[in-house]
Formats: sequence, structure tokens, C-alpha cells
Amino acid sequence: MSIGSFSLGLVGGGIARSLTPAMQEREGREQGLALTYRLVDAERPDGRGFGVDDLPEVLTGAERFGLDGLNVTHPFKQAVVPLLDDLSEAAADLGAVNTVVLRDGKRVGHNTDTTGYAAALAAGLPDAPRDRVVLVGAGGAGVAVGYGLLAEGVGRLGVHDVDADRAHACVVRLAKRYGDHAVEVVTDLPGALAGADGLVNATPVGMHGHAGLPVPAELVRGDLWVSDVVYFPLETELVALARSRGCRVLPGGAMAVQQAVGAFELFTGRPADAERMQRHFRELTA
Repeated sequence: MSIGSFSLGLVGGGIARSLTPAMQEREGREQGLALTYRLVDAERPDGRGFGVDDLPEVLTGAERFGLDGLNVTHPFKQAVVPLLDDLSEAAADLGAVNTVVLRDGKRVGHNTDTTGYAAALAAGLPDAPRDRVVLVGAGGAGVAVGYGLLAEGVGRLGVHDVDADRAHACVVRLAKRYGDHAVEVVTDLPGALAGADGLVNATPVGMHGHAGLPVPAELVRGDLWVSDVVYFPLETELVALARSRGCRVLPGGAMAVQQAVGAFELFTGRPADAERMQRHFRELTA
């Protein structure tokens, strides 16, 4: 890496439509940086993809090619943790990483998802009721969003996942910070949503290549507020359904921009212009 020159990448599955490269490269240009950003897609259409077991080789390859950092998304946010030399406090707390800085021969993991989601919720749904919220998805994104929800004042967070052990592990992790009274495992999803103020999807369901709804359609009531972390497509099936029923919605784009702001600063050491990045995101998705 030379001063003002950065080579970055995104590692994940089904990321061909990701807007992260465009956002990061544009902000780099605005700041006079020579910044390039490439995709490392685990689900390549030519069949030359890779899985979790190949992640060590992917990281080694990134270092050999001189990359300065990687963003990490589904399904690698937790799997990448043991492959790193050090973790920020937030990443260690979450047990998940979405940003890896490669510098001075070391791999340092960070997580900008929590702060990104909290900022998006505060800006997008500032006065939404937060007594009880149901979070669907307890993987790396789910844990990060859970922290963000509780940090933004959710009184009681119910966590549901198709993998009961994963839901339990998420709740245990969140309870260490916020207490047992603040979080619980949800097994009765209809019952939990019947008494909830908000619903948050932190699963990949709804993303390109993972079509569908993360919850049965009949559970999306008009008086719920609904948030999705998926942003490609920006209008997921869940967001579209919620809008059609009169719900207040927070699409995944808001979190995508805020976490990208944090990642840019970690990669380059320079503050990003969040409003400029938000405007650019709107241009990309217009």
C-alpha cells in the first residue's frame, strides 16, 4: 500500500449485485484516493466458488495480492474470526467480523454492522415504539443487529432462528451486555409477533438468490414497523409486503451505507462523508 492508494475487496456468497464497490470507490475518488474494490464471490456462476473451508486460502490470497482490507458478509462473518490475528472490542464482543484490515503483516477484524444498524434505526425510525421487537436471524448479522437494537433502547428483544442452538448462542451473547431481562429466545414466532412493536429480518432470505419471506406473510401486521438488513434488492419481498400493509419500513440500504462509512474509515484512516455516501447510494438504487 502506498499513501493514497488502497486495494480492497468483499468476500461473501451471492454478492454479484453488491453496491459496496461503487460506494467505496466513489468516496475514494471524492477524497482524491486511488481506491479499487473487487468482489470475491463464493457463489460464482461458473461453478468456481468456494466454501467456509476455503476461507484460509482466500485470506492468504488477499494478502499475496497486496489487498489492504476486506469486507466480509454472509456466510463468513463468524467463520473468519479464528483466522485473524486480533479483534476490535466490538468484534470480539459480537463474535463476528464484517471488516478485516490487512496491515503490517497482520489481520485485524472489526465490526461496523452494530454501529451501522443503530445509526440507521435512529435516523430512519426515530420515534418507532421499541418496547418489544422480534429479530429473525441469529447469525453474524443477527448478533450485530441485536446489539444495535438494544443500544437504541429496545426494551425486550426476542430472537428467532431456524437453528435453535444459534438463537440460544445469540441470546447468551446479548445477555452478557444487556442482561437476561432484555433478551429471550423465541420459539413461538406467531405468539411473539402478536405482541411486538417491530420485526427485523437479519437472515439472507429475500436477497438475490434467496427469494422468499423470512416469516409467514400472515404475521406481518399493519401496525408493526418492519426492518430488513438485505439491500440487494433494496425492495425485498418483506419490505414490499410490509409497505402494502401500511407498515413503517426501514430497508437495508440505510444500514449498508452506515456500515460502509465505518469500513471506509478503518481501511483508509480518513473520515467518510456519510451524507455524500447516502446520496450516492440513492443514485445507485434510483
